[in-house]
Amino acid sequence: MRIFDIMKARLNLTIEEGVLHDTKLYAEKKGISVSEMVENYLKMVTKPTKRRTIIDMVEELGPSNIDPKADLKELYYQDPKHGG
Repeated sequence: MRIFDIMKARLNLTIEEGVLHDTKLYAEKKGISVSEMVENYLKMVTKPTKRRTIIDMVEELGPSNIDPKADLKELYYQDPKHGG
């Protein structure tokens, strides 16, 4: 017994024949229907995302072994990848 019935609605799309052909091939390889692909894509692009700040990205990098008192500009130019 299902507690919640998910209502589905029909949607007609008009796209280039070549795009439709490639989409059907892709869906078949993945073992899903074109309808599932479109629905999953629409869920992905309409889902609210948490806005990441530069602090979030830096924290994801993990701990650093750089001395907090170091001259970062000097270290940059000493690095062989940057002309040092």
